[in-house]
Amino acid sequence: MTGGRFADAVAGVRLWFAPERLREEGNTPDYRFSLANERTFLAWLRTAMALVGGGFAVDQFLPDTGRALRLALALTLLAGGAVCALRAINHWIRCERAMRRGEDLPVSRFPVMLGLAVGVVALLMVIVVAVGWGG
Repeated sequence: MTGGRFADAVAGVRLWFAPERLREEGNTPDYRFSLANERTFLAWLRTAMALVGGGFAVDQFLPDTGRALRLALALTLLAGGAVCALRAINHWIRCERAMRRGEDLPVSRFPVMLGLAVGVVALLMVIVVAVGWGG
């Protein structure tokens, strides 16, 4: 990461804790767009909570699965939930900033990566349950 990109990343993280500073940039967007951005943020948080809940469920409800496999699946879901929650904050800030500046909304590979990761973990859990890999 170059010095400029690093500085931009740090500035973006600072906005997480002082979002009122966004008002210093550009123009106030139509409130409907800001509220839609907030709803998207909340949807990402619900996804994060579902991943965390899934991680705990795997750990609790697959007791006959080998500990290492169960732990790997649970930790993958828990880590995915943490990353998803942090990414939600970052995405909300980036979109709000772009709207205020009159720029295109930022694109992200994160939804695809998250979908693939959840799909792979779900497939592994189907195999574990179907085959009955035990400890």
